[in-house]
Amino acid sequence: MNIHLTKSQIGLDGVPAAETVLSHVDGERGELIIAGEHVGSLAAKSSFEDVTARLWNGASKSNLSEANVRASLGTARERAFTRLDELLPATRGMGIVDGFRAAVAGLRAEHGLEHEATIVGAFPVIAGALVVIAGALVRRARGLEPVAPDPGVSHAADTLRMLHGRAPATREVTALDAYLVTVCDHGMNASTFTTRVVASTQADLFAAVTAGYCALTGPLHGGAPEPVLEMLDAIGSRERIKPWVDAALARGERLMGFGHRVYRVRDPRADVLKTAIEALASNGADLPFAGEVEAYIRAALRKKNPERPLETNVEFFTAILLDALAIPRQAFTPIFAVARAAGWTAHAREQQRTGRLIRPSSSYVGAMPKA
Repeated sequence: MNIHLTKSQIGLDGVPAAETVLSHVDGERGELIIAGEHVGSLAAKSSFEDVTARLWNGASKSNLSEANVRASLGTARERAFTRLDELLPATRGMGIVDGFRAAVAGLRAEHGLEHEATIVGAFPVIAGALVVIAGALVRRARGLEPVAPDPGVSHAADTLRMLHGRAPATREVTALDAYLVTVCDHGMNASTFTTRVVASTQADLFAAVTAGYCALTGPLHGGAPEPVLEMLDAIGSRERIKPWVDAALARGERLMGFGHRVYRVRDPRADVLKTAIEALASNGADLPFAGEVEAYIRAALRKKNPERPLETNVEFFTAILLDALAIPRQAFTPIFAVARAAGWTAHAREQQRTGRLIRPSSSYVGAMPKA
């Protein structure tokens, strides 16, 4: 008998697919917990290396320290840089997002490391390689040569170094570090679920992370920050906020940076990133203008749909933050992946250690054979 599913059932809304110690999202309360702490407090006091250590320790019951991860990521970035001559040729003729995908697909275990390698070895190679490739692709798009990594600095500092070819200011490193921490993991989102599905087959971690990145490139997942800036550019000035927004809503257009599949209230990551942007105001981020746009859109959405207004999500302030850091818009998705790689690798390892093959069923609604 054919059984038609509801829209929510088809999208697997609220259906647990795994048990995890890594992160928890409460959409009704607007709460994100990563490795046992609220995202706001974590971003205020922890580095990306510290949070990565927490994720990997939770996934594999290891005991890595922040210093362990920092050193491992530094050497991993160096190893990845030596492979750019192998990885970059496959990306020729591609944009940054697609080129990044091709380069990620070329990653593999090195120096005798097996696919089931330890956290200190394989995982930093994956995460570190993603950073180096992103920097190389961005610089190549500008007609510049890739910058060799500096294993002695933090992941955030080296990311900016390799992108811009200069030592970043402290406030820039602090802002990017806050971003990397804030988006490093987010429950069973589409890319993380994809990563866990692939890992559940016992495929290696490189295959699982490649699949996760492919899911991230979809416009409903990781592709929203750039359109936020396009919207702000189109509005242009304070005088145009009300007429532009009203006209867009009258046409039934989606306003980028608002609404979320899970959160029914404000995305908790939005305020974390807004705080980080305030420290970057001198870098050219027009936060007052963006704040006025956000405030008017929120009011207009509440008026349009008072029962369930769309609230600000992480993409709105992600776009402003990354733009203030002079990161090219077409590189926003790869930079997101630099952060989310920590979560992907942790989820892949946790799935392989504690889970089973993910094999859901479907509801057949096609024709049945005649008796």
